[in-house]
Parts: sequence; structure tokens; C-alpha cells
Amino acid sequence: MSNLRKVSRVILSIEASDGAGVKLRRSIGSELISELDPFLLLDNFGTENPDDYIAGFPSHPHRGFETVTYMIDGQMRHKDSTGAEGVLGPGSVQWMTAGRGIVHSEMPEQREGRMSGFQLWVNLPAKDKMCTPRYQNIDPEDVPEVSLDKVTLRVLAGEVEGPDSLVAGPVTGVATDPIYIDVMLSPGGSYRHAVPEGHTAFAYVFDGAVNVSGQDVTQHHLAILSDGDEVELSSETGGRAILVAGRPIGEPVARYGPFVMNSFDEIQQAVRDFQTGNF
Repeated sequence: MSNLRKVSRVILSIEASDGAGVKLRRSIGSELISELDPFLLLDNFGTENPDDYIAGFPSHPHRGFETVTYMIDGQMRHKDSTGAEGVLGPGSVQWMTAGRGIVHSEMPEQREGRMSGFQLWVNLPAKDKMCTPRYQNIDPEDVPEVSLDKVTLRVLAGEVEGPDSLVAGPVTGVATDPIYIDVMLSPGGSYRHAVPEGHTAFAYVFDGAVNVSGQDVTQHHLAILSDGDEVELSSETGGRAILVAGRPIGEPVARYGPFVMNSFDEIQQAVRDFQTGNF
């Protein structure tokens, strides 16, 4: 018998800015909730005004965690200190494991039109914090889409029960065993998804309104889920949300800007390494 996860807390994301002034809405990583182990930050950017995004995210460092960029609309060019470069377009995903250190930039490839998407920060366990940086750059056509009755799913990470078989997302080899699904609900649509017991899980509604396991959640709100093994999303009027889950790490978190380690001494070392060019 399934144990349906309930909504334990609903948070309205707050308006913020990052990079060189990109306007966005922040839920995890805000003054309302600093972290949700293993998740450190969730930003949702979405605007048709170029002044809100054109300055982008110039070169900046990361160490000790993973950044996940999911583009809904628009294009961003990525460059980094490993020499990697590419364009993230609508529907594409980049799962970047910063590990021991990387310096990168994400700059708009457009001068007008809508730019929207998400950036999620996922912590790394101590044993992986100084690993070699790596990327999983995934084109839109490589993100599987599952069509059910009044429901469309884009599977970034984890597995979904499709009409004929299990469908796995392209992101693999991540320590926290993540689930990341873009759930699009037509009016009257309903979807249930299995989530391992013990995993931290949340749903963020970014379009319309979604009922999350019995509680109505409207646009720009984050619904944190209690423990259990299943979650249900439905909508009478239509809505869209990301459903995200991951295994908690349960270690101390020392955080300073773009560095996330386990102790303040490790943070000081990260700052020294960056300042002396030893990333």
C-alpha cells in the first residue's frame, strides 16, 4: 500500500537578482529556507524584458557542489575554465559537477524575447567535493518526453512509468540519486510518481495552479513534501511544475557565496585557491 507524501510547507519564492543583475525568483536559498538537504538553492528566472536578463552571469567560481540549469525559453552561452563551451537552448539541461573547482559564465545569446528556466544547486558529499569537474550537457531532443492522459512529462533525471515501459532520464552518476521531472498538466490532468522513502522532495509550480497531494499550490510557490513513497500532482485548470527529489547527505554545510564545503577551514582554503589561481 502506497504512502502518499503530503505538503508539509508552502513557500512563496521571493524576487531577487544574481549574476550581473538578472532578475529571478528564489525559493530554496532564501531567507525563508536556507537549504533543503541536499538542495542548496532554487532560482526560477522568467521574463520577456531583456533588461532583466541581458547582463547574464559573467565569470564566477564554484566548488563543492553541483549546478543544474534547465532552460524553458531562450538561449544561454556557457563557457568555462576547462575550455568547454556551448549553447543551452529551450528544453536543454546542463548538470555541472563543480567538484574541486571551476570558473564559468552563462551569458544570453539573445537580445529580445522570453528567457526562462531554472537553476538548482545540489550539494555533494564530503568524499566527492574535490572530485574532477564534469559536465552532462543534454540537448532538448535527448530529454525523453512521456505523454499520458492529459499529462506530458519531460524526464531529466530518474525514471517514469511510460505507456509501454520505464523511461529513464539522461542525467546519470549523481551521488544524491536525483529525480527531476517537468510535469505539464492539461485541465483535468492527474499524475502519480513514486519517490523513494527518505528522499527529500519538493514541487515548484511555475505556471497555472497545481494540486500537490491534496493541497492547492499556485504559481511561484514551492511545496515541500513530507516523507512517503509517492506524490500526486493534478490540476483542474491546467498547470506546470517541476518535481524534484534527492537523497539527503546529512553532513555539516559550510557555505560562502559560490563555495559549499563541510567546514569554515575548507571555505578559507577554497577562497585562497581561487585567489591564487589554483582551481
